[in-house]
Amino acid sequence: MGDHFQMRDRFASGAQFIGGRIRAGTSGRAHTVVNPATGEDVLGYELAGPDDVDDAVAAAHAAFPGWAGATPGERSDALHRFAEVLADRSGEFAYAESLQCGKPIKLSTEFDVPGTVDNAAFFAGAARRLEGVSAAEYSGDHTSYVRREPIGVVGSIAPWNYPLQMAAWKILPAIAAGNTIVLKPAEITPLTSLMFAQAAQRAGIPDGVVNIVSGAGPDAGEHLVGHPDVVMTSFTGSTEIGKRVARIATATVKRLHLELGGKAPFVVFDDADLTAAVHGAVAGSLINAGQDCTAATRAYVQRPLYDAFVSGVADLMGTVRLGDPFDDATDLGPLISHAHRDRVAALVDRARGHARIVTGGEAPGGDWKNGAYYRPTLITDAAQDSEIVQSEIFGPVLVVLPFDSDDEGIRLANDTPYGLAASAWSRDVYRTGRATRELRAGCVWINDHIPIISEMPHGGHKSSGFGKDMSAYSFDEYTQVKHVMYDNTAVAAKDWHRTVFGDRHHPAADPS
Repeated sequence: MGDHFQMRDRFASGAQFIGGRIRAGTSGRAHTVVNPATGEDVLGYELAGPDDVDDAVAAAHAAFPGWAGATPGERSDALHRFAEVLADRSGEFAYAESLQCGKPIKLSTEFDVPGTVDNAAFFAGAARRLEGVSAAEYSGDHTSYVRREPIGVVGSIAPWNYPLQMAAWKILPAIAAGNTIVLKPAEITPLTSLMFAQAAQRAGIPDGVVNIVSGAGPDAGEHLVGHPDVVMTSFTGSTEIGKRVARIATATVKRLHLELGGKAPFVVFDDADLTAAVHGAVAGSLINAGQDCTAATRAYVQRPLYDAFVSGVADLMGTVRLGDPFDDATDLGPLISHAHRDRVAALVDRARGHARIVTGGEAPGGDWKNGAYYRPTLITDAAQDSEIVQSEIFGPVLVVLPFDSDDEGIRLANDTPYGLAASAWSRDVYRTGRATRELRAGCVWINDHIPIISEMPHGGHKSSGFGKDMSAYSFDEYTQVKHVMYDNTAVAAKDWHRTVFGDRHHPAADPS
């Protein structure tokens, strides 16, 4: 409990970080961060309202000229210091992330925090490599080249499932490119976003470059997206909310990046390593209690391996340990809230009428009855067009379906509105090569599922959105490409002018 009070003391002045200062919100609406493992209150604060968003955007707008005018090397040096600060405080970040999300401390310690530190280190280097097309005389009479320039104030909205990593994915490429940013984290998980902004300040990144407004979507979020001084919106969240964000952003002709829902297929061909596929399916479906838009949610298994795969997954799920997120032995923590746990349970309960619950499908009792826990759940015999197969569950639930031919497996894998991630499992290079070409997803893993790296892009298509997080490709979202063209002739009266005024002189037509 003492650590809970540490959070209350740290953010006693409020849960907004604007212009380099922690302060209270002004919405008049109170909110409480709750530990989903115990139901205990962690931090009470006043939500941000439109006035707080206006102040944050103003702070970012004021800081933009100085930060945009810094050299790439200066921004790179600041981001290197930022990475060092994050690494030095890694234990503190891991604790806060597990406290507000309920995720096992080993996941926070070994995945969330080191991934964030690595992202900061990557963008520290990438800040020096904002490249354009090499200069050349494409017209013959002019030299052309391309500049990449920062676009201005970015307004970003991040989800609750990976608050620290999502803060990094939004903030780091934006500021590495020379922009300033206002980030709205989910109001239920603001702690590590606030700490991230404080770490940026500690690293010497100027006040106003990074701002955090902790508020609700309909108030702070929509006002941020529609703000006239925000030139670009990056949103990660559900597809339905993403559609609302798109309508608001396009009304003000903003640049838009959307990373939305997913329903990742996990395709197991009959020559796959069965043990590897079983282990991959359990890990890929249960990471972060399944609250991951790239989590394996639909396993399609070719008929010769189907029964053994189902049996193996059920047995391995039975070994997964639910428990206290701060116990190193815990494998699976609670879902983010009781309300979300109940939503996941309702989806599973509705499937009972037409599918078979092989294992799980219930909340545990005993020591964990007060937390938002849900047992690892395996479902079979569902129809392809059923809700449990087509809708994003965002919980520790895996549905397994059989297929016969390779054509059928790939067709079923593509048969949802989403296209964020997928994996294929086979020892045959031609089969896997076909899968990489034909699976319609922004990321396709072969004989693995979930790993991500800073150097490679993350993002989808179809109803999973568009644009990229991470990697140098993310700079396409956060920079303006400008064509610069120099005349090399020093000729005042150019031939092309005669298409607008006067006559072109044709020597062959001169009778003299």
